Amino acid sequence: MDEEKKPEGAAPPETEQPKSEAPAAPVEAAGSSAAKPAKPEKAVSTATPEKADQPKGTEKAAPAEAAAEKPAAAAKPPAEKPTPKKPSDEMEVEPWEGPLVDSLKARFGDEIKQFAVFREQAFLIADTAAVIPILEFLKLEEDFDYLVDITAVDYPKKEKRFEVVWILYSFAKNVRIRVKAVVGDGEKPATACTVHKAADWLEREVFDMFGIEFEGHPNMTRILLPEDWKGYPLRKEYSIIQQDQDWVRENLQIESGQ
Repeated sequence: MDEEKKPEGAAPPETEQPKSEAPAAPVEAAGSSAAKPAKPEKAVSTATPEKADQPKGTEKAAPAEAAAEKPAAAAKPPAEKPTPKKPSDEMEVEPWEGPLVDSLKARFGDEIKQFAVFREQAFLIADTAAVIPILEFLKLEEDFDYLVDITAVDYPKKEKRFEVVWILYSFAKNVRIRVKAVVGDGEKPATACTVHKAADWLEREVFDMFGIEFEGHPNMTRILLPEDWKGYPLRKEYSIIQQDQDWVRENLQIESGQ
């Protein structure tokens, strides 16, 4: 028998694909949006990013070579230790000069050991025996007619431990000066009551606090503390909280005056 003729244009019969082969990817339907092309990968830069572009906390330690290039931070100089203050008797002073100094030098010569100014305060240091004649000269001839105060300073390590100070003021000149003398424990400088009546109570206060007696004083007794009080509170060995326990017990009927 002759073979059957296939009509022209007919599709060939489908050939079965083996089951092991994966099905072909479906073709996108017509009219659908074209597939987006894949984004090209960014080129990785080998350059070191600037420090300002890096987020905080992500900075990496610089290699040793880079660290070596950076100049080392300047070391802080050690703090200077404060200069210890000198004792008051060793403070730097300036020379005291002027007409008053010239008059005192001409009158008393070597009896005055030093003329100086410390913190704008003029003073002289004289022999103890010359103090009363100096006070009299300053009052009668130089118008220093006001005895402001008499006080003392205690330097227990010195051979002569006390420095007695007479403070004078001139209303006419509006000037204040100091006369100083070095006095040993037990020495009695002459009283100034013969020149200034105000010296009476001032000298009693120095005696009460330091135990310095003034020769010729009309009533050399305590003025602030009881007459039978033991000790002199402004001497350096006398503690700031020390009390005369016997006096406190007998007169206040308590064991401590603190």
